[in-house]
Amino acid sequence: MLVHIKDIISKAQKEGYAVAAFNTFNLETTLAIVKGAMNKNSPVIIQVSETTIQYAGLKPITHIVKTIAKNEAVKIPVALHLDHGKSFRSVAECISAGFSSIHIDASDLPYDENVALTKQATHYAHKHKCWAQGELGNILGQKDVDAGLTEKDTERYMTDPEQAEKFIKQTEINTLAPSVGAMHGLFPGKEKIDQERLKKIHEKTKVPLVLHGASGVSNEDIKEAIKNVVVVINIDTSLRQEFSRSLRETLMSNVHEIDPRKILTPPMAAVQKAVEEKVEIFGSTNRS
Repeated sequence: MLVHIKDIISKAQKEGYAVAAFNTFNLETTLAIVKGAMNKNSPVIIQVSETTIQYAGLKPITHIVKTIAKNEAVKIPVALHLDHGKSFRSVAECISAGFSSIHIDASDLPYDENVALTKQATHYAHKHKCWAQGELGNILGQKDVDAGLTEKDTERYMTDPEQAEKFIKQTEINTLAPSVGAMHGLFPGKEKIDQERLKKIHEKTKVPLVLHGASGVSNEDIKEAIKNVVVVINIDTSLRQEFSRSLRETLMSNVHEIDPRKILTPPMAAVQKAVEEKVEIFGSTNRS
């Protein structure tokens, strides 16, 4: 069933677990996410990025999520969220489409501009009874790894707790995506969460924290972050990796198969398995 994200996050805060926010990009991934969450009796956040909107169209992907949430996820709560919206237009369009939460990511802009755009998006979201997530600091990715940034280099991109406190007061966001060492992509061994920084950010802000770039973070680090009050954990790369791996294997072992339904069934199962594993780690099993 489709619910407001505040219902999912509020319960997670009270009971001390994290909710997975999985990125979807098509029908198959959405079905796999919901089936995995259903099998674990877990609440789930399904999020859509701007690139997915460009690929699938806002209305089609929104209707896919809503329809599956209504007709398949009958026993678990599902929330719909915009991931990494870069413009006010994206935010406004997703709110109009029925999203209960939006992420306005102006972290690449100078601080004052980040505040201005985030504040504008948050005010609009609140006016329409929608939650807003802001981002402070820079969550690094593949291009930064390719540039050869060292661990010492990455520290300067992390979120400053004092500035985070100021950011919350200025923007009035509901949730915060800080940069604390996780990265967009999958870089096992290169990603380590700065737990002390995370705790300080929470102490200063008192808002639910969202961990981005968690696909390459160790399970131990993830569990410690949840203890340090991370409430939502975003997962994208892990699902895409499993979908693509299974699809390649299926096509290579069935070179004469032309039925898309048979070709896409194994990737769906692979994504579902990944969803179930993440849900178990995050502690949201049997929390619906």
